[in-house]
Amino acid sequence: MSIELFAGLPVSDFAASLTWYERLLGSPPSFFPHETEAVWEIAEHRWVYIVQRPGQAGHGLVTILIDDFDSRIAGIAERGIEPTAEETYDNGVRKTIYHDPDGNEIGFGSVPA
Repeated sequence: MSIELFAGLPVSDFAASLTWYERLLGSPPSFFPHETEAVWEIAEHRWVYIVQRPGQAGHGLVTILIDDFDSRIAGIAERGIEPTAEETYDNGVRKTIYHDPDGNEIGFGSVPA
Protein backbone atom coordinates (compact mmCIF):
# COMPACT_ATOMS: atom_id res chain seq x y z
CA MET A 1 0.00 0.00 0.00
CA SER A 2 1.36 3.40 -0.95
CA ILE A 3 0.51 6.43 1.16
CA GLU A 4 1.00 10.02 0.12
CA LEU A 5 -0.02 13.02 2.18
CA PHE A 6 -0.69 16.64 1.21
CA ALA A 7 -1.80 18.52 4.35
CA GLY A 8 -2.66 22.21 4.16
CA LEU A 9 -2.95 25.05 6.64
CA PRO A 10 -4.85 28.26 5.82
CA VAL A 11 -3.13 31.52 6.73
CA SER A 12 -4.17 35.16 6.64
CA ASP A 13 -0.83 36.84 5.87
CA PHE A 14 1.12 34.73 3.40
CA ALA A 15 4.43 36.63 3.65
CA ALA A 16 4.55 36.57 7.45
CA SER A 17 3.48 32.93 7.57
CA LEU A 18 6.07 31.93 4.98
CA THR A 19 8.85 33.31 7.17
CA TRP A 20 7.44 31.61 10.28
CA TYR A 21 7.07 28.20 8.57
CA GLU A 22 10.58 28.41 7.11
CA ARG A 23 11.86 28.79 10.66
CA LEU A 24 9.60 26.03 12.01
CA LEU A 25 10.45 23.53 9.26
CA GLY A 26 14.08 24.61 8.91
CA SER A 27 14.14 25.26 5.18
CA PRO A 28 12.58 27.25 2.37
CA PRO A 29 9.59 25.64 0.63
CA SER A 30 10.13 22.87 -1.89
CA PHE A 31 7.95 24.71 -4.38
CA PHE A 32 5.32 27.41 -4.86
CA PRO A 33 2.18 26.28 -6.77
CA HIS A 34 1.16 29.95 -7.02
CA GLU A 35 2.00 33.27 -5.39
CA THR A 36 0.07 32.64 -2.15
CA GLU A 37 0.84 28.95 -1.58
CA ALA A 38 4.07 27.30 -0.41
CA VAL A 39 4.77 23.57 -0.11
CA TRP A 40 7.39 21.71 1.94
CA GLU A 41 8.18 18.07 1.26
CA ILE A 42 8.74 16.79 4.81
CA ALA A 43 9.38 13.18 3.70
CA GLU A 44 9.10 11.31 0.44
CA HIS A 45 5.55 11.70 -0.87
CA ARG A 46 4.49 13.70 2.20
CA TRP A 47 3.97 17.44 2.03
CA VAL A 48 2.74 20.25 4.24
CA TYR A 49 1.57 23.48 2.67
CA ILE A 50 0.32 26.89 3.62
CA VAL A 51 -2.15 28.82 1.51
CA GLN A 52 -3.53 32.30 1.96
CA ARG A 53 -7.20 31.93 2.92
CA PRO A 54 -7.96 34.61 5.52
CA GLY A 55 -11.51 33.43 6.19
CA GLN A 56 -10.29 29.96 7.19
CA ALA A 57 -7.01 30.92 8.87
CA GLY A 58 -6.34 29.66 12.36
CA HIS A 59 -8.48 26.51 12.26
CA GLY A 60 -5.88 23.99 11.05
CA LEU A 61 -4.48 21.03 13.00
CA VAL A 62 -1.53 18.93 11.80
CA THR A 63 0.64 16.47 13.73
CA ILE A 64 3.82 15.10 12.18
CA LEU A 65 5.39 11.97 13.70
CA ILE A 66 9.19 12.02 13.50
CA ASP A 67 12.00 9.68 14.50
CA ASP A 68 14.47 12.50 15.23
CA PHE A 69 12.23 14.13 17.82
CA ASP A 70 14.81 15.61 20.21
CA SER A 71 17.05 17.06 17.51
CA ARG A 72 14.07 18.44 15.56
CA ILE A 73 12.62 20.19 18.62
CA ALA A 74 16.07 21.56 19.53
CA GLY A 75 16.52 22.88 15.98
CA ILE A 76 13.18 24.67 16.11
CA ALA A 77 14.16 26.29 19.41
CA GLU A 78 17.49 27.38 17.91
CA ARG A 79 15.51 29.12 15.15
CA GLY A 80 13.61 31.10 17.79
CA ILE A 81 10.26 29.33 17.91
CA GLU A 82 9.01 28.13 21.28
CA PRO A 83 6.30 25.51 21.78
CA THR A 84 2.92 26.40 23.22
CA ALA A 85 2.48 22.98 24.84
CA GLU A 86 4.25 19.69 25.45
CA GLU A 87 2.60 16.37 26.21
CA THR A 88 3.69 12.82 27.05
CA TYR A 89 1.20 10.01 26.55
CA ASP A 90 0.88 6.78 28.55
CA ASN A 91 2.70 4.84 25.80
CA GLY A 92 5.72 7.15 26.07
CA VAL A 93 5.04 9.12 22.90
CA ARG A 94 5.94 12.79 23.30
CA LYS A 95 4.29 15.65 21.44
CA THR A 96 5.40 19.25 21.15
CA ILE A 97 2.82 21.75 19.89
CA TYR A 98 3.37 25.06 18.13
CA HIS A 99 0.86 27.67 17.00
CA ASP A 100 1.50 29.83 13.96
CA PRO A 101 0.64 33.55 13.94
CA ASP A 102 -2.98 32.72 12.97
CA GLY A 103 -3.41 30.05 15.65
CA ASN A 104 -3.07 26.94 13.45
CA GLU A 105 -1.71 24.05 15.51
CA ILE A 106 1.32 22.16 14.28
CA GLY A 107 2.49 19.29 16.45
CA PHE A 108 5.57 17.11 16.26
CA GLY A 109 5.29 13.72 17.91
CA SER A 110 7.91 11.11 18.65
CA VAL A 111 7.55 7.81 16.83
CA PRO A 112 6.18 5.10 19.16
CA ALA A 113 8.85 2.64 20.34
